[in-house]
Amino acid sequence: MGNAISVHVGLNRVDPDHYGGWDGALRACENDARDMAALAEQLGYAPTLLLSPDGTVRKVTNAIRRAARTLASGDALLVTYAGHGAQVPDRNGDEAKQEAGEIGEAGDAYDETWVLYDRQLVDDELWALWGEFAAGVRIFVVSDSCHSGTVARPAPWDTDNVDPWPSRRMPLDVQDRVYAAHRDTYDRVQRRTRHRDPVSIKASVALLSGCQDNQTSGDGTENGRFTGQLLEVWAAAGGGTFTGPLELLHRTIVAGMPPYQTPNLYRVGRSDRRAATAAALRP
Repeated sequence: MGNAISVHVGLNRVDPDHYGGWDGALRACENDARDMAALAEQLGYAPTLLLSPDGTVRKVTNAIRRAARTLASGDALLVTYAGHGAQVPDRNGDEAKQEAGEIGEAGDAYDETWVLYDRQLVDDELWALWGEFAAGVRIFVVSDSCHSGTVARPAPWDTDNVDPWPSRRMPLDVQDRVYAAHRDTYDRVQRRTRHRDPVSIKASVALLSGCQDNQTSGDGTENGRFTGQLLEVWAAAGGGTFTGPLELLHRTIVAGMPPYQTPNLYRVGRSDRRAATAAALRP
């Protein structure tokens, strides 16, 4: 087995100074990060855990960049995120193409984000980070958050949310206020990020996300609904560890989820037959 590094980010709150007084309070995200770090360690990864105030853009991106400098062909990176998801207007045009983003959304006019402690991490920045990895590195991303990005942005969010669980979706009014207050920051992030080009990613990247782009991810008391189901499927497998490929893990998780939250599996980067057929999340 080659080198294996994992990074686990869980935010039960964010800095109200950046988010206009909103603290983004959630209950289960730190537990998700801890539990996924424990799972990763059992699989042989060397984990880094970043919880709430440590879940900053600098610390998250630095952890991923350290992995990029360390890992070579045949090695593996696992990144897990539990927290709010949101979006900012697309300012560099990369969302105009169908299937432009690693979250798997249809082409639209918005970039998806992870709501980190000090500011949102735009998906363009994640794309750029994946481009720093060597060919043959296998990257797994597990994101228990809400990601929007439909062509008609208001449609899913102006309808009643049938999910009885609290949502890991930044409220639209907060999202709009935060962007208005920090527009220069988010526009500058996109201007300095290289335009997305799938050819630029030499590693293989597989994203397993908590819901579809027009759904919300439920935040529980112990775990998020998606992470809790993943852990349950993993523990229920023969010998207490899931041995099938990622596609089977995805299908098994989906089978235990309600119809209003359907996890997504999406791949970008170089095609890697071993990554597609190997046991799920295995280094």
